Amino acid sequence: MTDTPARLLTLLSLLQTPREWPGSELAQRLGVSPRTIRRDIERLRDLGYPVQATMGAVGGYRLAAGAAMPPLVLDDEEAVAIAVGLRAGAGHAVDGIEEASVRALAKLEQVLPSRLRHRVAALQAATVPLIWGAGDGTTVDPHTLTVMASAATGQERLRFAYRTGDGTETKRLVEPHRLVSTGRRWYLVAYDLDRDDWRTFRVDRVSDPFATGARFTPRELPAADAAEFMSRSMSRLQPTYRVVATLHAPAATVAARLPQAVGTPVPVDDTTCRLEVTTADSLEWMAFRLAMLDCDFTVHEPPELITHLHGLGSRLTRAAGAEAR
Repeated sequence: MTDTPARLLTLLSLLQTPREWPGSELAQRLGVSPRTIRRDIERLRDLGYPVQATMGAVGGYRLAAGAAMPPLVLDDEEAVAIAVGLRAGAGHAVDGIEEASVRALAKLEQVLPSRLRHRVAALQAATVPLIWGAGDGTTVDPHTLTVMASAATGQERLRFAYRTGDGTETKRLVEPHRLVSTGRRWYLVAYDLDRDDWRTFRVDRVSDPFATGARFTPRELPAADAAEFMSRSMSRLQPTYRVVATLHAPAATVAARLPQAVGTPVPVDDTTCRLEVTTADSLEWMAFRLAMLDCDFTVHEPPELITHLHGLGSRLTRAAGAEAR
């Protein structure tokens, strides 16, 4: 990488993950010599970034939390606001929150001075969110997400306690690959070392996660990406439905209101679009999603969803009539 500004930004991004990077590994990642890495580290220090170095066979570089925020385009108030917002979003399955938000939170908390960490924690503890989430009361600890994201980025093995669907408590040692958000829940895609196979884990069932410090070489995922692997896993675990609906609104309007994970509407004309998606979501959730689009729609399949909507419509009509009287 010959572009110095771009290389410095990439180097800074690597250093902001909570691990120590050997100079040789940084040089390999960036395609430059160790001498160039040393010069770039000095440039970052000159800009005010607190890059620490340790000597020895296992030594390397890491970005430490300083007495003040590094010279980002953020003041203390903005940093606290961003951290609180990311923690609130990451802690619950909020539509539109993706793995990038968790990585950003992990990086930000890594460099926050202690006085700002205390302010973030105090604000978080004093706030009671009103959530449109999974609908079953499940929540996710932001700390769990950031530990997992950091371990996946740093290629560190991860240990945690896991509660299976039937309530069995187990201990797991995995090589984390990616976090995946479905819009309602978070999942970890990882290679389970005890079971010698790839697995998905619901993050709300994980407790006491910690990175062991043992590095691993990433294995080849048996899918194009983590999202595809997650989709396959979910289809094996629960029934899927092919939902086909005509929506009486422009495709762009529907797309702006519909999470990308649900599907992409295809224009029929300027005022109508069509949605076709195979989903493992429950019929109740799909009915809720369609109703929240705030437009008229017609469901063509599956018949189970049509039946559910008939029943739901009758209940809502009776409720509205009772209220009117």
